[in-house]
Amino acid sequence: MVTYTNKFRAATVQAEPVWFDAAATVEKSIGLIKEAAGNNAQIIAFPEVFIPGYPYHIWLDSAFAGMGKYAVRYHEQSLPIDSPLIVRLRDAARANNISVVMGFSERDGGTLYMSQIIINEQGNIVAHRRKLKPTHVERTVFGEGDGSDIAVYDLPIGRVGALNCWEHFQTLTKYAMYAMHEQIHIAAWPGMSLYQPEVYAFSSEAQSVATQMYAMEGQTFVLCSTQVVGKDAHKFFCESPMHEKLIGYGGGFAQIFGPDGRALAERLPGDAEGILYAEINLAEIAMAKQAADPVGHYSRRDVFTLLFNDQPLGPVKRNKDITEASSLEQALPQVTVTAPSLPHKASSLQIPKLAAAHTNIENELRN
Repeated sequence: MVTYTNKFRAATVQAEPVWFDAAATVEKSIGLIKEAAGNNAQIIAFPEVFIPGYPYHIWLDSAFAGMGKYAVRYHEQSLPIDSPLIVRLRDAARANNISVVMGFSERDGGTLYMSQIIINEQGNIVAHRRKLKPTHVERTVFGEGDGSDIAVYDLPIGRVGALNCWEHFQTLTKYAMYAMHEQIHIAAWPGMSLYQPEVYAFSSEAQSVATQMYAMEGQTFVLCSTQVVGKDAHKFFCESPMHEKLIGYGGGFAQIFGPDGRALAERLPGDAEGILYAEINLAEIAMAKQAADPVGHYSRRDVFTLLFNDQPLGPVKRNKDITEASSLEQALPQVTVTAPSLPHKASSLQIPKLAAAHTNIENELRN
């Protein structure tokens, strides 16, 4: 049952990771978790692939050029879901009695994924999701998720969901999330400083609009968390003034939005690090939905519906699985539907005669 009575304090992060150093970034994250809990927050949101940092090199040169310098190191610093560093985050959540939503580069065999985990206040992993479709050159580094990664989860504070970056541009993905009665949404982003001011679609202003619209459209609270491109990023990635121009500077735009779209915190400067806080009252969602609920009274299900495959897809389907599915299908009662017969008399059937020209042709063929 979905309720709208909880009140709590939420926190979201704007910070620069320790570039391509997972252990150091986890240590920094734990410090932020402790700080947020010390300020009575019950949930804290972190940016996209905060661990071990966003791979900005893919936007600076050819994919091959960046691969030679960074690919192996980034792979090694990405985390398996059972990594001891993930355990450290879980311990921090439990020790500080706070839910944590962390973005990280996940290593699963030879492939990386842009993943997020939701850890509850007891230190349990409630959700583990992967970005459904990495954006543009991100696809040279990361693999794709599947429909099971689009979901909303019950926490004591409310129904929580998460998406990465330009997943907030995917209309059908958003609609699926709204339909699951999401109440607290984590919008995780890198620092949006690339190619400015030439490519406005990559700007922090444009992404802020997209994030704010998610709150207004879905009538949900949104914790927008972002990375920052600072001086350390320039030292790490840039080998020329052109690189510095391309990667830009700052790009932070963390914010907390209410279900009517209003900003609930004071935005930090784009190059600043810190935590934003807001008091959340879920009753405001019920008020916002009085005017427009896109999956309820403001929808037209007789006109538009969403076809959504939320089944997990692995690389291998074993014969055992297929056999079990087939056996289950055979065990189910078989129902056959027969169309009713239409009575008729042979004399009532009218067979059209060939046109005269056709009759003449047939006669010629017979002769």
